[in-house]
Amino acid sequence: MAIAGGNIILDSTEGMDKISQTEKVTSPYFSDGATTLNAANIVSSSLSDTNETYFFGISNNGTATTEEFNIAFGSTNGYGSLKETNTKAETEAIYKQYAGLLLAPTEVTGGFIISSPASTSQVVTGKDQEIYVLSSRRSNMKDRLNKGTWEIALSGSLVTGKGNKRLHLKDDSSTTTPTATPVGDRYNVVSCSTAGVIQRAATITNYGYFYPDMGVIVLSQAELSGSIPGSKASGSQVVVFDDADHKGFEIAETTTANTKQALRFINCLQPTGAKLTFRDEEDQVSAQYFCRVRSGQMNFSNNPTFVSGSLNELRNDKMRSNPQTFISSVQLYNTSGEMVAVGNLSTPLKKNFQSEATIKVKLTY
Repeated sequence: MAIAGGNIILDSTEGMDKISQTEKVTSPYFSDGATTLNAANIVSSSLSDTNETYFFGISNNGTATTEEFNIAFGSTNGYGSLKETNTKAETEAIYKQYAGLLLAPTEVTGGFIISSPASTSQVVTGKDQEIYVLSSRRSNMKDRLNKGTWEIALSGSLVTGKGNKRLHLKDDSSTTTPTATPVGDRYNVVSCSTAGVIQRAATITNYGYFYPDMGVIVLSQAELSGSIPGSKASGSQVVVFDDADHKGFEIAETTTANTKQALRFINCLQPTGAKLTFRDEEDQVSAQYFCRVRSGQMNFSNNPTFVSGSLNELRNDKMRSNPQTFISSVQLYNTSGEMVAVGNLSTPLKKNFQSEATIKVKLTY
């Protein structure tokens, strides 16, 4: 540290001249600075036709070129893709990719086991063979997605274009401790009321898993279909964007074509009332350095105007018995002598042999 032209060595041992703390700061997730993306502004996007075999982008129609989320459909059976001899279908690749990314090595082969045995879905034992994966944009989520504050409101049909069902989803972090995984904490995705209140434990259905550190939500197709079935497309019928018959999660069990099953999720974000609500989270580290100036320190300056003549005598005789300086800034240096931070005092601080000072410098990063 340099003050008024002098140097003071700080003890950077935690608790001595330095105190650090980490604070979690949240802010709206979406690119336009909003917390919620409503149905009226949700559009589908993809970077190219090739990507549509793997995922679709979810964008704000005001910034359609910026993808806020990606939605993918995965199937261990290859449903929804063209499965050729001796090759893996695209939906198989999606399932295996996320299983390898999110599950422990001993769990990868077993796949995602999401569905609750007590639920009304088609899956009561074993793994969920079909999943939807919602992935966040890294620059939007910062360090992670904020748990407990997000909500997905889906709306679709009960049968072919008839009836209507709305489903609100959020994580259970407010009522349950997380499960530790190789990629950080994992929470269950459960249904909630329009006010965000989670159902009572006796009636909870597990719709998926939420990985806040990864910015990923994995949802069970079987559980979603149990709540919002929609129309079960037959044969190689391709899902059409915003089509009434395809606002549901009952998939076509076909491997003869790319049927764009991921679009079903986006279709269920189109009706009025559907929405995505998210906040990001960032670890903000603050380090406070206490720069202590003793009575005998920093009472002279190396400013050329402080002295005169070839002998560098004090320019002002009054300074001989009681020299005074004014501390106006603090500069912090690392052990290599490189300046890493500088702070300017709002008002210069008077210093002499009869005074001491402690200047607190706070760095936030």
